[in-house]
Amino acid sequence: MANKGPAYGLTREVQSKIDKKYDPELEERLVAWIIAQCGSGVGQPEPGKTGFQIWLKDGCVLCELINSLCSNKPVKTIKPSGMVFKQMEQISMFLKAAESYGVTKTDMFQTVDLFESKDLAAVQRTLMALGSLAVTKNDGNYKGDPSWFHKKSQENRRDFSEEQLSEGRNVIGLQMGTNKGASQAGMTGYGRPRQIINNP
Repeated sequence: MANKGPAYGLTREVQSKIDKKYDPELEERLVAWIIAQCGSGVGQPEPGKTGFQIWLKDGCVLCELINSLCSNKPVKTIKPSGMVFKQMEQISMFLKAAESYGVTKTDMFQTVDLFESKDLAAVQRTLMALGSLAVTKNDGNYKGDPSWFHKKSQENRRDFSEEQLSEGRNVIGLQMGTNKGASQAGMTGYGRPRQIINNP
């Protein structure tokens, strides 16, 4: 981890493509939300990608964030630690709590994406998904501007009576064509008929 050399060739190309997906403007919005959600006790990161990674790296800020969104406080103990495995354990506790909160597996980052700064864009995606979910739930735990995140679509269930369903079966849908409108009744051929004159 700490003693990795520089990347060359294809590895460097792949890493640079991943790095280009990182959005500095989104970083500012996420930092503002985390501070609004958790309070000023979480501190303020240095501006830039490295500052953002160092701020979240030990997992304490992330655990504070998920605890502030849930009434039951899913992460019981949050302790800053200098030990690598403890920091990685706290990140994985956040991921587990976020998944039980409702964030889908496809929106989750891997622990190494944050800890080794492999894919900070994935970290941003997870935090965006978490924020969207918090705004959508609207359970009173979300703090901050609701316009920072998109609301997720929700189920809009409709219940029809048997009478309404049977009426619907009598209607010809427009996908099947229509029984109104133009018909060929009274139509003649276009133009004049072909004149064949047989002169001897």
